[in-house]
Amino acid sequence: MLKVENLQVYYGGIHALKGIHISVEKGQIVTLIGANGAGKSTTLRAIVGLVRPRSGSVKFLGNETTRLSTHQIIKQGIGIAPEGRRVFPNLTVLENLELGAYNTGGKDLEVSLDWVYTLFPRLKERHKQLAGTLSGGEQQMLALGRALMSRPDLVLLDEPSLGLAPLIVEEVFNTIQTINRQGATILLVEQNAMAALHVANYAYVLETGSVTLEGPGQQLLQDERVRKAYLGED
Repeated sequence: MLKVENLQVYYGGIHALKGIHISVEKGQIVTLIGANGAGKSTTLRAIVGLVRPRSGSVKFLGNETTRLSTHQIIKQGIGIAPEGRRVFPNLTVLENLELGAYNTGGKDLEVSLDWVYTLFPRLKERHKQLAGTLSGGEQQMLALGRALMSRPDLVLLDEPSLGLAPLIVEEVFNTIQTINRQGATILLVEQNAMAALHVANYAYVLETGSVTLEGPGQQLLQDERVRKAYLGED
């Protein structure tokens, strides 16, 4: 579904991505793990056109997207829940969700809303509430729900567990698995390596802009280097 090849990204003189290769197969949950500054969020931003690579290729469903604008890429069938949630605080929950369906022209809006409300019943309860008054966990649910409103083929999730209490993190990851079972392919960026590897079919470890390790999620959970660097084991 998604193929990233030899992606090189610079921020001024900083070489942020150093020729990374990533593949995401239809129906999978694929995760990128790594420390702060490893290049995880930059990878997602490059995929959706928010940063322009100096060289390399991004192909979605076989089509080169590297030179498309962000809104053109999103229209291809990609949804994104950005780091930090980025909800519109002065709009209601419902208005935030409706914006997620903007690219569909309102087609099947009620069907999409019903689906998101089934996944996140609290959003239905609070549909008239301003997004800025929601708790952190509820805002993360809203960011996820908004990304799903266009019924994307591929969902990009950037640090969905960041700053959340453990019980809410568990709920978020349960929902990620539910979304995947219902047909969405997911590329997940996470610092919570344990949680991410438990749900991932395949995983990539990023270090300072390079992929240093890859393999099935369960396999990397048992890898001594991963356990020492990211799971806090000696």
